[in-house]
Amino acid sequence: MSSLTYDDIRIEEDHGIYIITIDRPSALNALNLKVFMQLEQALDALKEYDELKGVIITGGGQKSFVAGADISEFSSIPPGGAKAFLSTGNRVMNKIEGYHKLVIAAVNGYALGGGCELAMACHMRIAGEGAKFGMPEVNLGILPGYGGTQRLPQLIGKGRALEMILTGEIIGADQAKSLGLVNHVVPAGGELAKAKEIILSIADKAPLAVEKIIASVNYYDADLHQGIGFEGDQFTALADSHDFKEGTLAFLEKRKAHFTGK
Repeated sequence: MSSLTYDDIRIEEDHGIYIITIDRPSALNALNLKVFMQLEQALDALKEYDELKGVIITGGGQKSFVAGADISEFSSIPPGGAKAFLSTGNRVMNKIEGYHKLVIAAVNGYALGGGCELAMACHMRIAGEGAKFGMPEVNLGILPGYGGTQRLPQLIGKGRALEMILTGEIIGADQAKSLGLVNHVVPAGGELAKAKEIILSIADKAPLAVEKIIASVNYYDADLHQGIGFEGDQFTALADSHDFKEGTLAFLEKRKAHFTGK
């Protein structure tokens, strides 16, 4: 297990199921470049494990799955540097979505912004009763940059997705299930058990068939990567705007942002 030891993520094994815990509870498990790189390294390493039955991604602590991207890192993006900033995160999201074994998000607490996008990149989502989902990036003068504008409409429909993204609305677990954003809602603390149950229920199925089924279902979204590329172009344009700088500064200063459309 020494090769699976990291600073900001923790990995545990249970009967061939590997649980990846994003372990930055003091930052509500916010995603930064370091976390993305460690997630990628872990997924690549696990791919070589013959005993691997599936992967569960969850968040450390009681409050948050992942409360979003690390805004302090966002605010330091240099002019013209947004696309490079996004590339690692999107590479990891796409790796999760295309993974050869089932990947389930066990959502405890907040799954906001990049956290909601991370959950959507997983093949299935299990939510505790207190889980909250949303993409409030519009409040920062930016848009979801890790595939959120593409994956959310595919899960809940275009109109409802547009409403959530434009308003920055945060919804609870039951509403998320009714919309099709999550597969199951369980009592708080039961997310891992339910995710393990699902993985074990397919563990004796033909591995190649499981892999090809995942790939075939993903092919339904054949234009996804083109859409994510377009999304990245829009993110890049917004990241150089005055409104984005004002939005991130207002967030860090805990005040209301004043947008000017510039």
